[in-house]
This record gives sequence, C-alpha cells and structure tokens, in this order.
Amino acid sequence: MDTARRTVALINVLCEQRGVGADAVKAVGEVLVEYGELEPLGLGEGDLEELRAAALLLREVFAASDVDSAAAVLNGLLGGVQGRLRLTSHEGAVGWHPHLDSDDEAPWGEWFLASSVLALTVLLWDRQAPPGGLCASPSCPHVYLAHGSGPERRYCSRRCATRERVAAHRRARGGAHSEEARSGGAHSEGARSDGRA
Repeated sequence: MDTARRTVALINVLCEQRGVGADAVKAVGEVLVEYGELEPLGLGEGDLEELRAAALLLREVFAASDVDSAAAVLNGLLGGVQGRLRLTSHEGAVGWHPHLDSDDEAPWGEWFLASSVLALTVLLWDRQAPPGGLCASPSCPHVYLAHGSGPERRYCSRRCATRERVAAHRRARGGAHSEEARSGGAHSEGARSDGRA
C-alpha cells in the first residue's frame, strides 16, 4: 500500500510542478524521501520529464470509469514494462521487495512506472475495483486511492470536498436570492409580513 500511496503522491506533485527547475526537483525529491528512497537521490531536471511522462500514463488508471477499464489500462502498461518480476534488497540496503523494472539502477521514470503499475495491479486484483480515481473538484488535478469499503470516494481530500460543498451551497443560495429578487422578495409591497397591504 505504501507504493500505491507513493504513486499517488508523485502523480500529484508532478502534475502540480509543471517546470523542471530546482523547485520541481526538490518537491519530487521530498516525496521520494518521504516514501523511503535513500539519499542522495541523484535526481536531476532530466529525470523529471521521464517521471512526468510516467505520471501521465499512470493517471489514466485513475481516470478509468470502472474496473474493466482500469484493468485494460494496467494490462497495457504491464505490456510495456521492460523488466522481469524479481525480489531485491539493493545489496542489503533495504528490506526485500519486488521490482519490475529492467535493473536495480533503472532510470527514475522506468522505475516509477514499473513499481507503480505493480502496486496498482495488486490493489485492483485484491479489491476487484479501480484502485482510485480523479478528484471531482474541477479546480483540482489530483488523483486519490480508494479506501476499499464504505461510500464511494469522489474527492482527493476533505479540503476539496468541503470547498465543493461550500461552492454548491453558495450557488444554491445565490439562486434562491436571485429568485427572491425577481419575485420582489418576501417582504415586498403588498406582501408584508404582518398581513397588511
């Protein structure tokens, strides 16, 4: 599940950080370290383009409308993976874990795509449902992981959900206020609250 969470965090930061400058490298590097990558990362501006390309491919899994569509996207991505499934500990530096990229020192983009496809494939297999979705807020480009049972999730965060609820409430109230203004209001002449004309 940590790999899937890292996938979401990287897709989201790569979608936010459009450039390839030092700030973008730093933001992506912080996510990698947060999810267990060892420093020094050796991450450069050229790596961001590969990572961003992988993020856009992975985003299609989250955009899938149903489990069959998500599986089709994952199967397509699995078909393009360059390595064979293997276990590695990076010469004892970390615990044993699976890799699907071509080499333990594969380029960042290849590693990100392969490890993420593997994690999302396992989630789909385990839950028999899409691994997540796109935030329903029109102003948010983020993806999110589904949490399994419970009501279907639509937003990447409580913040987005709250912002959209408040906006919907304001639109509804604005419509009510507009209707009231068109009809002359509840307390217009001839419709006084005390019943007198």
